[in-house]
Amino acid sequence: QVQLVESGGGLVQSGGSLRLSCAASGRTFSNYAMGWFRQAPGKEREFVAAITWGGGSTYYADSVKGRFTISRDNAKNTVYLQMNSLKPEDTAVYYCAARWGDYALKDYDYDYWGQGTQVTVSS
Repeated sequence: QVQLVESGGGLVQSGGSLRLSCAASGRTFSNYAMGWFRQAPGKEREFVAAITWGGGSTYYADSVKGRFTISRDNAKNTVYLQMNSLKPEDTAVYYCAARWGDYALKDYDYDYWGQGTQVTVSS
């Protein structure tokens, strides 16, 4: 089992920044690829970003490319999502997820999920 706890969400104005954190406990964190997903009201959950177990490769949804950065610190068992130039359409509950082995872009490929953290971007 892997337990994931997100933090760092909040209310920010359009153009602002937030940094989300996801602290992991349980199994060996460095064995897991990590992903960030988000779900806006009335919409399907969507992929935001992913990072390989070693942190050597990252992947982004087109909608956040160039604005968001995913990173991880395996010594701290934590993955981050730095979000810059936020837009109202980024408003959603953000979830981190863990997948043993290689990265994935689909939510159904992830094994463990956090409880989510709300991000609200005002115009």
